[in-house]
Amino acid sequence: MAMRIVTRMAELMGAERLVPIASAHIDGCLYHGDSGVAFAERLVDGGGAVGVATTLNVGALDLLHPTRVRADPARQAMARRLMTAYEALGCAPSWTCAPYQAGHRPALGEHVAWGESNAVAFANSVLGARTNRYGDFLDICCALVGRAPMTGLHRDADRRATVLVETDALSPALRVMTAFYPVLGAWLGAEIGDAVAVINGLPATIPEDNLKALGAAAASSGAVGLFHVAGVTPEAPSVDAALAGRPPVRTLRLTPDHVRTARDRLSTAATGPIDAVAVGSPHFSLDEFAALETLLAGGERLCRPFYVCTGRGVVATLEAQGRLDALEAAGILVVADTCVVVTPILPAGGGVLMTNSAKFAHYAPANTGYAVVYGSLSDCVASARAGRVTRDESAWR
Repeated sequence: MAMRIVTRMAELMGAERLVPIASAHIDGCLYHGDSGVAFAERLVDGGGAVGVATTLNVGALDLLHPTRVRADPARQAMARRLMTAYEALGCAPSWTCAPYQAGHRPALGEHVAWGESNAVAFANSVLGARTNRYGDFLDICCALVGRAPMTGLHRDADRRATVLVETDALSPALRVMTAFYPVLGAWLGAEIGDAVAVINGLPATIPEDNLKALGAAAASSGAVGLFHVAGVTPEAPSVDAALAGRPPVRTLRLTPDHVRTARDRLSTAATGPIDAVAVGSPHFSLDEFAALETLLAGGERLCRPFYVCTGRGVVATLEAQGRLDALEAAGILVVADTCVVVTPILPAGGGVLMTNSAKFAHYAPANTGYAVVYGSLSDCVASARAGRVTRDESAWR
């Protein structure tokens, strides 16, 4: 059954053949309805087992903190059945949208079949692996048969950049600011859709979390599956290399006005009280927790709920290092295995949510009923202490 689905999809996508894959990451384990459960359990009942190393994206439950989720017992039971079915197929219960932070890091040039848009962008762009944006059900079928359609971003020709983005009009201070990268991604996705761009003029060393945020934002505001950063990402030692020696189809010059407009577009509320803060989309890394701990040090307890979504592997490390208790004492609510934008965890009734995630900002209003304010991680901590929007505007000027 899985092979029939993969080969039929390959025909529809115009692929001439299938390509062996080294791994898969499955997006279809997030409960959206009973049909998804029926599909997964059909694979289990048929004796299905993944043929390659396979990790699992977020589910609809926080299995480490089950009381955090506000859902009726029937919905929770179905969500648990779905998660159990994917484990029964041999998938590793990573339950994270950032499998690359949990040790799942395919090699340069390796073909994989990954779902979850930010993970796809990271695998292609930062690691140099090769995957298309695989949707629910097709991803697990590829994992079972160990093959994927040889089309799209699996092919050399489709990985060439056709859009050149110049950033020389931006200040050096802005180009190293962590909060700039989600905004850059949001602008990029809205501008280019599913095209491949090479970004020129960024620092030669960019923290991995900044590239993670860039790709996540570009994949949610557009459909970006691959971006290049000249001198930084593995397939772009230079602009010319990323363009494969050809002239760009489009050249875009990013200006401070573009950046401010893109940042402001991430917010549906601007000033006033906030009701909660949520960060961790994609899931918070250990480095991001370290930055948060620095901001919390010596300060008063937060007066607004502050949710941090992360993978269970990161939670285990925080516990082993004795850091989790201090975070919780400061008012941090750690969410594992899932995400507050896809699972009812935020306080009921809506309100205003502050975030440093462009992906959260993009999806939260429709998914949660909360208006959003975008700010840096420092802004989020300051606002959670004050109970109202507190942002440092100086860098954005």
